Amino acid sequence: MHLNCDVEFATWLEDERVWALETSKGPVRARVVIAGLGFLAEPRIPVLPGLERFEGAVFHSSCWDHDFDVHGKRIASIGTGASAIQYVPAIQPKVERLHVFQRTPPWVLPHTTRPISRLERRLYRRLPLLQRIVRAAVYASREALVLGLVKWPPLMKVVERGARRHMASQVSDPVLRERVTPDYEIGCKRMLPSSGWYPAIAQPNVELVTESIVEVRARSVVDAAGVEREVDAIIFGTGFRVTDHPAAQKIRGRGGRLLADAWKGSPRAHLGTTVAGFPNLFFLLGPNTGLGHSSMVYMIESQIAHVLRALELMSERRADTIEVRPEAQERFNAALERRLAGTVWNTGCASWYLDETGHNATLWPDWTWRFRRRAARLDPAEYVLRTAS
Repeated sequence: MHLNCDVEFATWLEDERVWALETSKGPVRARVVIAGLGFLAEPRIPVLPGLERFEGAVFHSSCWDHDFDVHGKRIASIGTGASAIQYVPAIQPKVERLHVFQRTPPWVLPHTTRPISRLERRLYRRLPLLQRIVRAAVYASREALVLGLVKWPPLMKVVERGARRHMASQVSDPVLRERVTPDYEIGCKRMLPSSGWYPAIAQPNVELVTESIVEVRARSVVDAAGVEREVDAIIFGTGFRVTDHPAAQKIRGRGGRLLADAWKGSPRAHLGTTVAGFPNLFFLLGPNTGLGHSSMVYMIESQIAHVLRALELMSERRADTIEVRPEAQERFNAALERRLAGTVWNTGCASWYLDETGHNATLWPDWTWRFRRRAARLDPAEYVLRTAS
């Protein structure tokens, strides 16, 4: 275990059949590489003219500056996605003034965030089956969203009515309610659970700004309407580089080919785990393993089972390398394309689910149990196994 260690580059050495890793602590040779990079890891910072001249604090929500005290400060918060919906309600009571810059309003669903009671914990200890039943019920309720997200998008109108009721119950000002009402189908972008978002942005010390930022000055930001707002800090809640992960520029497979060149702006893999031309390389949370409704842990566990089966097969066959066949990868992605075609994610909104070609390279368009069942088996015919001899 190497902590505080950056992997700076990975190159497949065909003659030796190993990966050569360049790290901040020196070179490492590895027969197999499992890249648990995830796709909500590399912050996306928008290009704002003059940002380099700003004299206050500037940071992304995932790289929070804990040395900066928000109490009594004037803050510009950029973005209204899943990141902002968590930190805005947390800092709103502490700041003097909070300017929330919104490009697109999100669909927000109620979320209780209640603690598990002592009684529940006692019952779960004495009756483990009860806990499994509750967990199964939660899983089933989340999985039911697949019916609307994937199978028949008009069903999402039921979820939308719930979101609208939630909005109406928490936003009394009709003008503000109109500004926070999305104009796209619910589910097309990520749905956000929060019972603190609307009350926070309705507070007197919060301003919701729907004009874009055109300039950053030494102590202020200027929007497209020409309004200048003095601020002490800029916080980016602008998400992550999901479909253009920088790691793709740092992995070279067979023949020295960069992963970024293999993907050509549109990440593809077999079961989101293996990529043709990159032997002995496995991804966790690779392309099309993301979810808009359920737990990513479930998907990770499913992929781990698949990777273990691949390693077992290598051991059984005494193989040095295992690599998915290009035709198997193509068949898998062709099936994905057919499933994605009629989903709510393809109803026309712009989202971080889509890559630069317009392809949804992020989400799994089916039941999660079906992914687990598919990942649990590894068909040797879909892979090429080679030995030194």
